[in-house]
Amino acid sequence: MVLVVVVFLGGLTIFERRIRHLKRYREIAVAFTRNGFGYIVKELGLHELIPLPKRLVAKRRRDKTTGERIRFFLEELGPTFVKMGQFASTRSDVIPEDIIQELEKLQDQVPPNPYPDVKAIIEQELGTPTEELFKEFHEVPLGSASIGQVHYAVLKSGEKVAVKVQRPNIEQVIKTDLEVLQQLAVLAEFRLKWAARYQIKGIVEEFSKALLAELDYTLEARNADKIARQFTDDPNIRIPDVYSDYSTKKVLTMEYVDGIKLNKIEELHQKGYDTKVVAERFTRAVFHQVFIEGFFHGDPHPSNISALPGNKILFMDFGMVGRLTPEMKGHFGTLVIALMRQSSDGIIKAITRMGLVPDDVDIQLLREDVDQLREKYYDIPLSKVSIGEPVNDLFSIAHQYHIQLPSELTLLGKTLLTMEGIVEKLDPDLSIVKMAEPFGRQLLKERYQPKKLAETFFNQWSEFGEILTDIPQNIKDVTSILKKGKLPVEISIDKAEVFLNKLNRISNRLSFSIVLLSFSIIMVGLIIGSALSGQSSLLWDIPAIEIGFGVAILMFIWLLYSIFKSGRF
Repeated sequence: MVLVVVVFLGGLTIFERRIRHLKRYREIAVAFTRNGFGYIVKELGLHELIPLPKRLVAKRRRDKTTGERIRFFLEELGPTFVKMGQFASTRSDVIPEDIIQELEKLQDQVPPNPYPDVKAIIEQELGTPTEELFKEFHEVPLGSASIGQVHYAVLKSGEKVAVKVQRPNIEQVIKTDLEVLQQLAVLAEFRLKWAARYQIKGIVEEFSKALLAELDYTLEARNADKIARQFTDDPNIRIPDVYSDYSTKKVLTMEYVDGIKLNKIEELHQKGYDTKVVAERFTRAVFHQVFIEGFFHGDPHPSNISALPGNKILFMDFGMVGRLTPEMKGHFGTLVIALMRQSSDGIIKAITRMGLVPDDVDIQLLREDVDQLREKYYDIPLSKVSIGEPVNDLFSIAHQYHIQLPSELTLLGKTLLTMEGIVEKLDPDLSIVKMAEPFGRQLLKERYQPKKLAETFFNQWSEFGEILTDIPQNIKDVTSILKKGKLPVEISIDKAEVFLNKLNRISNRLSFSIVLLSFSIIMVGLIIGSALSGQSSLLWDIPAIEIGFGVAILMFIWLLYSIFKSGRF
């Protein structure tokens, strides 16, 4: 029977939740098996909880790569799992590159919902009939995805808008799937070493948080407003306005702006756009968000970025954004400068400052791998060097050494790669590194400004002062522990299993010796008692002393033999 881990999640045990979602577990187990991952079903113990008829798993994909089978598995299970795959494609620090390439192929296109369902949600959310809200509303959507679909409309006041409407009951579907995923992640970490090593539970929690945020359109509206404020002084960047009076958690109404997707190079040329200018402005806008603002569009693929007349750049769809703390911005700036200077020491320093480095990391081996990476880009002209590719290569090295990087940084690497893919088609001669250099240097200048240094110095001295203040109490606590004879000691042993086996043998031999001693004492007692009483040593007509003496001799010989055989007399 499957191991039931009694861990409470939201007031219900894992077992209770498994029973409630038994049908979904069955669908997941079938999808695993059908796509050649039946061993995972067995390792998780799901095959014992959910018997799988052979007819359900007869058609297995054996002629596909691992990445392809993972993609088919996710697509088979629907919107939540497709979104999870898209999210996982940003985690190059955890997932191998060949699987990343397959996850990037996941399509978030599904058949649209019928118009009556769309109309019902709009009226329920906005509390007004659609006829009174809009002068015109196109029933056929502009686009349809797993969470919602977008319709063109015209407000009564005449403004053209794009109305994003959430699918009926999609929130409940996604929340159910997220519950199941969280339960499976807990079970996986409990039963599988690799799952615990990569902290699958944390990744699922991170994904759940991002997906639940995507379900709330009010958050997307705030993201759009925040990015719009970043470019209030830049007339070359356009962010659609949000119509707050026509927006709720499930309905988002934004200004409709029609542009040309940046991947339509021929159309841009035909309509007189200067693709070199477009590429430069797009790159500068992304770097401004990353290096200066620390808040950036997390999914700048061609469907979300367009060109407008005058070679202006239009950003759309702000459901996925990335955030960088001032510290992460500074470390990333250091990384960019180190990449430009091809400094292995600088690269290693930046990586170790950005991530959580395990204590057992071999720095020398890490340095050798970074040196090899540096040589990979050594002879490439500066104009041809990218940022996204070496950054993601570095994240792969971090993955190899189990260095845990913040998810924002891996999303940043994905964003830079996407940006560079678009820019390379717009202007192959544009040097991404040259454009990034001023931003990296500006971050370094900001870090070493007198005011910034003074703030850092003050904060560090404040922390140091707190440490000094706590010293008397800490000494008192340690002294108290020592007086009680309870000093906690943590021992790290590389070969713990061997150690435990030896410890077990020692305890067995010690127990054997104690039993032998106890037996000997009993026999001595019998002999002395028999001698004092002058009676026979027979118990129930059995020569107990003689037999006991023989047993004791045999036990003693066996003990001596074991000691000499171990070579540790």
